[in-house]
Amino acid sequence: QVQLVESGGGSVQAGGSLRLSCAASGRNFSRHAMGWVRQAPGKDHEFVAAINWSGGSTYYTGSVKGRFTISRDNDKNTVYLQMNSLKPEDTNVYFCVRYSGDNYYSPRDYWGQGTQVTVSS
Repeated sequence: QVQLVESGGGSVQAGGSLRLSCAASGRNFSRHAMGWVRQAPGKDHEFVAAINWSGGSTYYTGSVKGRFTISRDNDKNTVYLQMNSLKPEDTNVYFCVRYSGDNYYSPRDYWGQGTQVTVSS
């Protein structure tokens, strides 16, 4: 069974930074693409960023490009989301997700429990 545990959320003022971490249990972490999605109350999930199995390819939604950076450490079974220049509209619950394959075009098959990020103006 795979478990994804997020950490690093919190409250920050606009313009500030946070770094989210997602520790994955289970085997074969390095064989799977990983990503982050977010959800505001009453809204659908929104894709944020994804990274392929090796870390050599990343993809971002337009609203975070240039401000957020996704990375991974396969030795530590961990994926990160560095969030800079945060805006109030980045306020969401952020979920770590695993993709079933080695690239982010495959379906998501596991989700973390989510971590709250709140950005005040």
